[in-house]
Amino acid sequence: MTFMRRYEELRAIKQELAARDWFPGTSGNLAIRTSGVPVEFLVTASGKDKRQTTPDDFVHVDATGQLIGEQSGRPSAETLLHVEVFNRTDAGCSLHVHTIANNVISELYGDQGSITFSGQEIIKALGKWEEDATVTVPIIPNHADIPTLAAAFAPHVTADSGAVLIRNHGITVWAPTAFEAKKHLEAFEFLFNYTLTLQSCRQSIH
Repeated sequence: MTFMRRYEELRAIKQELAARDWFPGTSGNLAIRTSGVPVEFLVTASGKDKRQTTPDDFVHVDATGQLIGEQSGRPSAETLLHVEVFNRTDAGCSLHVHTIANNVISELYGDQGSITFSGQEIIKALGKWEEDATVTVPIIPNHADIPTLAAAFAPHVTADSGAVLIRNHGITVWAPTAFEAKKHLEAFEFLFNYTLTLQSCRQSIH
């Protein structure tokens, strides 16, 4: 019953994010934990049009990202990012999307290695309620070799909630539940879009 509940949670998130056009060109991948010991999770199958719904949208993998039993699909190429999340934390869900906003932000601030946000009400959605709360998102290089990318990603996976931008690639967000992961992803995308819009407005004024 729990496995199917996790499956339905991930399917619902896929449908909602697809409706926002956050999966251009079959990009992006989603994962949800189905077992803590041993670590097992569902992850989007490689090369699928995420605007469509089929019985083969997700595959079941182990703690190393390998298929469990006989399955027809292949795990997403970036499954190793989710492997790091689920092995290093107690997070229940990990989401990776490519949007124009997160790609542009990652390029603008890539040389700095991170971007910090403050003074935004939406930061409360990330569980930070202090009036002067800030949130910093690390930005790592976009290594084409996925094991190398995962190795660069891993040092930033230190808590049950978090986010990492991959330069000119996308963002990976994780949290204890699917609901929280989606909420955090939405908050970060809001911050990215706000920052870009504000910069554009300032430039047009001057």
